Amino acid sequence: MSKHIFVTGGVVSSLGKGVTSAAIGTLLEARGLKVQLQKFDPYVNVDPGTMSPFQHGEVYVTVDGAETDLDLGHYERFTDAKMNSDCNVTTGKIYHSVIQKERRGDYLGKTVQVIPHITDEIKSCVHRLATDDTDVVISEIGGTVGDIESLPFLEALRQFAYDVGRENVLYIHLTLIIYLRAADEMKTKATQHSVGRLREIGILPDILICRTEKPISQEDLAKTALFCNVKKEAVFEERDVDYSIYEIPGLLKEQGLDDYICESLGLEGSGGDISAWHEVVERVKNPTRKIKIGMVGKYVSHQDAYKSVYEAINHAAIANQAKVEVERVDTELIEKDGPAGMLEGLSGIIVPGGFGHRGVEGKIEAIRVARETGLPFFGLCLGMQCAAIEFARNVCGMVKANSTEIDESTPYPIISIMADQLALRNKGGTMRLGSYPCKLEEGSLARKCYGVDLIHERHRHRYEFNNKYRAIMEQNGMVLCGTSPGGELVEMVEVKDHPWFLGSQFHPEFQSKPLKPHPLFKDFIRAALEFDAAR
Repeated sequence: MSKHIFVTGGVVSSLGKGVTSAAIGTLLEARGLKVQLQKFDPYVNVDPGTMSPFQHGEVYVTVDGAETDLDLGHYERFTDAKMNSDCNVTTGKIYHSVIQKERRGDYLGKTVQVIPHITDEIKSCVHRLATDDTDVVISEIGGTVGDIESLPFLEALRQFAYDVGRENVLYIHLTLIIYLRAADEMKTKATQHSVGRLREIGILPDILICRTEKPISQEDLAKTALFCNVKKEAVFEERDVDYSIYEIPGLLKEQGLDDYICESLGLEGSGGDISAWHEVVERVKNPTRKIKIGMVGKYVSHQDAYKSVYEAINHAAIANQAKVEVERVDTELIEKDGPAGMLEGLSGIIVPGGFGHRGVEGKIEAIRVARETGLPFFGLCLGMQCAAIEFARNVCGMVKANSTEIDESTPYPIISIMADQLALRNKGGTMRLGSYPCKLEEGSLARKCYGVDLIHERHRHRYEFNNKYRAIMEQNGMVLCGTSPGGELVEMVEVKDHPWFLGSQFHPEFQSKPLKPHPLFKDFIRAALEFDAAR
């Protein structure tokens, strides 16, 4: 039987439950155990796919095409677990499933209620991940204990321990020990209240992980354990890290968290070598070079809107033993003030994805500067589409070229909606989503970066390069370096005689890991370092 770890959060949101859950997965995998992770989100949306990046941050796409919470990106970056549509469950998804069953008559005339029907549906989502080859399922509960939205999930997890046996379940509560700077004191009262609320629900946490900006004294640890009814050896400190979130597995291992978890659950995993993660941290701490890269986008004011892109840049920097400072460039400001001052001092630019017309002309103008000056350029999804539009306008002479998403009446629809999207009316979960194969052109920059002829990458889009314009774009120096295996869809573009200019319709950032940086990001940073050195 699989063992289960449930991670809850208290006091405030944004404590880092996702990173902590992922770090626990790292430690258990290092001991030879196979883990799977999932996130329960208490919002009523079926998935985050229709939510604004300003509301929710990045939408992370799994191999099977699920639009999910950004924490699933942490799970895949920290572990070898493969996320799928069962790994992110929302209130909306739960109620949608229950209502469908009720409409079919599956409940045989019973009154459908939160208990047991909603809680049973939640528990079935946990059981779904407990496959025969999975040793530990780690389930993170979004939100904060005390939120009304989280109550059905917490009740389901309380019941779960009775269903599978308490010895097979471990409850971990991530909480905050508050430091009052004016008094120079650590305060545990908020954590005591948070655990108290959890106990009222019927969940007694087995482990406390305490977020803190200052070291916690042994006296405060003992007091926290006493008032929260937890063993002192089960209270762990998770102090703010100085350099990188990839320090966290080492921080928790130093305190013996993996030993305590394995002992509590009767797991026999041995070893626990995380030297590769220590090497990552050392590279972060001791870079040999430093450059500045521009993130040229429309959601740059929100830290989590391009979360996987930022992390992929970090991974590439680690691989090149460099420190990369990311300059956030708002494309609406480029439209207003021009690109000159905003791109000054950059060694490369990344133009990420997005939707809608806002800020698109700023992206196109930044790409023009990169193409004309030899500045390394990397376009992702809409970034690739903007690169095609810019090239059509300024190289091929199609001045009014555009995407039909931006201008339906453009005389040169370089980017147009995919044929299978025309009849769709619902927005949620209907884009081209998930992993698709892509064939790379021999001799291309893309082929050189990947080192193979056929790749698989994850997509999230409705619009594509218009095949009508293939010939004229190629005649003028654009290389259609990546296509679907049958050649029907253009997936990647390059520009001849440019040091590094590449756009991908897919999102390579979703497959980058600190221990295995994505080859496109890795080579882009290499090219940016060369550009900086030559300058």
